[in-house]
Amino acid sequence: MSIDFSQYVSCLDTSDSHEHREALESAYHEAARVMSPRGLQNYLEGMRAMCSMGRGQDLVLTYVQEMPVVAKEVGEDVIPDIVTSLMKLASHTSGTVITLIMSNMPMVARRLGDVDVLRGYLKLLHQLAGKAPRGLRPMMENLDELLSKLTLGGLRRWAQWGMQAHQRDLDGQMAYFALRTESAKAVLQKERRGTLFIDNQRKLNFYLRALWARAFFMRPTSGDYESRQGLKPFIEDFQIHLPDAFDTFRGISGIEIYRAAAAHCAAHMVYTRAPLSAEQLTPAQMKFIDLFEDARVEYLAIRDFPGLKKLWLSFYNNPLTLADDITDIHPTLELMMRMAQALLDENYCDDEDDINAIAEAFRVALGRDPQQNRISWMAGIDFYNRVAEKAALPNLRHIENMPIPYRDDNRYVWAFAENLFELRGAEYLPEPNKQVRRYVNIIEMANEVDVPGAGDDAQEIWVCADEVFPYEDQGISYNRLEGKEPVSDPYHYDEWDYHVQLARPEWATVIERRQPRGNPEVMDEILTKYKPIASRIRRLIDALQPQGIVRRRGYEEGEELDLNAAVRAMIDIRRGIMPDPRINIRIIRHIRDLAIVVLMDLSESTNEKVGIDEGEEGYEDAPSILDLTRESTGLLAWAIDSIGDAFAVHGFASDGRHDVQYYRFKDFNQPYGDEAKARLAGMRGGLSTRMGAALRHAGWHLTQQPAQKRLVLLVTDGAPADIDERDPQYLRHDAKKAVEDLAMQGIYTYCLTLDPQADRYVARIFGENRYSIVDHVERLPERLPAVFAAITG
Repeated sequence: MSIDFSQYVSCLDTSDSHEHREALESAYHEAARVMSPRGLQNYLEGMRAMCSMGRGQDLVLTYVQEMPVVAKEVGEDVIPDIVTSLMKLASHTSGTVITLIMSNMPMVARRLGDVDVLRGYLKLLHQLAGKAPRGLRPMMENLDELLSKLTLGGLRRWAQWGMQAHQRDLDGQMAYFALRTESAKAVLQKERRGTLFIDNQRKLNFYLRALWARAFFMRPTSGDYESRQGLKPFIEDFQIHLPDAFDTFRGISGIEIYRAAAAHCAAHMVYTRAPLSAEQLTPAQMKFIDLFEDARVEYLAIRDFPGLKKLWLSFYNNPLTLADDITDIHPTLELMMRMAQALLDENYCDDEDDINAIAEAFRVALGRDPQQNRISWMAGIDFYNRVAEKAALPNLRHIENMPIPYRDDNRYVWAFAENLFELRGAEYLPEPNKQVRRYVNIIEMANEVDVPGAGDDAQEIWVCADEVFPYEDQGISYNRLEGKEPVSDPYHYDEWDYHVQLARPEWATVIERRQPRGNPEVMDEILTKYKPIASRIRRLIDALQPQGIVRRRGYEEGEELDLNAAVRAMIDIRRGIMPDPRINIRIIRHIRDLAIVVLMDLSESTNEKVGIDEGEEGYEDAPSILDLTRESTGLLAWAIDSIGDAFAVHGFASDGRHDVQYYRFKDFNQPYGDEAKARLAGMRGGLSTRMGAALRHAGWHLTQQPAQKRLVLLVTDGAPADIDERDPQYLRHDAKKAVEDLAMQGIYTYCLTLDPQADRYVARIFGENRYSIVDHVERLPERLPAVFAAITG
């Protein structure tokens, strides 16, 4: 990839012979692997901004090399924020300190783990530069130790203490932020939290996946800066937000609190099928309903995983003790705590008869239909009314801080707008509505009226299997004239997310479709057009033909005795000469137990003409990449059919993850006749290239074949890409994971690519020696059969 850096980094010498050129090229290639085009543009504009600051070449090169790592950790959207923050700092401190800040940025992004938390860190730097500029450099030099012990909230409180204590003492500032004073170490120890989220995020991911066999996306959230209380867990945009640290609570370790909180939030996401209505409810009433909704989802989770009960019940078993900063507890809040324990533990017996009665009635209702959250609504209102009868109406201020750290704020379960679940994150909803396909007879079909505007996404599709012909004998049925080609049931496949190193469950949907038929004679004419190549392919066919049983001589061990060799050995023994021990014959069965799927990339780029630009003379008659793909596949299909191997010819294109279109031109159990040739002759190109889902579906077809050797031969003209994914690395990593998954099933994958720039990515996807690059597209009809012979011979 070549780019003119002179307009972005005018402060550097970017001539081809200078070392800066190599550094820029290397960093840009790294950035291109993790950023979208928009992110790359922001990255380049950041180079221009670093140069315009006039703080030296070291700052520019540090930015160029470190920013791709930051984008990989927290996403490319943070690039403009970092650039703006560094430019603001330029008026407060030196270029050396700014360079040190930039060099620490990858470590900060890795430790904080979230783009919003990183933005909070940038605000802290700006405050520190204004109030204690002498402390910036020593703090940057010790930042690794600080972030290994503190959350962002703790770091801010530690820094604010130093800014206030040494506001006019410049030497004191430097000593404090360099951790050379006792006060700095004491405040650090005070603000140090027990268990950091970033150190346990991967463990929690595996923990939830082991329970529900699906991925949950978790993010850290920074706590309240003015106190040591972190934010409560919450669910937003179908992501679990957990505090960036947890202290020990009543003898329960921080990691156990994280497990309890993550499992509780995941239970909400799994078992909440519809939102609760908040209409005409006070905030206090909603808190009471929250109590029972939490108990409902925990009941369902414990039903599936009984061990969770012990985890959650440990927060109630000890006598009610309060956190250090809570000096009093309202009687209503204490009643709610006791009710929560009664709902979770059926063996608990409270002094209040109402608590026991409500808890028992709630458990009975759950036994009848635990999926209905209306049960929580009714029970919460009943409990609220009974409490209000015995005392004053509960105030939200008295009950909003329930001392159960693992429970979330329940914003996920309430509906404040119409169709909340449809508007945001509908893809995460369990059990989506499936399209109904009914098979009917002629009478039912004739009496039904088509729905105007209904398409392939209609709720119900009727299929008439009987061929119905018009009175005029035209040889074409109504089914062909007016009917649509059948669309398969959807196939859902996981998709690998390299950011969280987990597979998104059933993320991509593959739908098998049929393309229109063409003239089968077009495929027969290919053999005439490429007669010299066909002659060479004929010799390949003869060489690859299975020879059946072959008897090979010259083995020390074998199934039969070679009489001639045995006689020669006896003569040598009589003569006193060492005989040749290779006197046996081995019987070898030469068969080709092979099944192959030829998978063609049929994206929009295959419609491009080869070797000619639009507007030039002869453009219309020039062959396209699609034409050459059709011709090469036709030659290969003829060759494989002559050899006798089981094979299928499929293609794919995509229109987002919800619509990966998969075309079957020839199946394994179908002869390579006029029907298959007509399908190949009519194939068209369009849309995008979601390669991972197509490879997984091709692998599924191969797993249905009883062959000993199975192969996917992919023909593509570019890298994986789709309209709904702007990160170019996302689909490449998913395709790589798909190849690895197929290999675990014993399916070999080989790629023949027409992209001359494929060296940048194809080896990482398919592995060394598992791909070929066709530099001249015109030679594809010759190369494809040769590649097949090389990898199967």
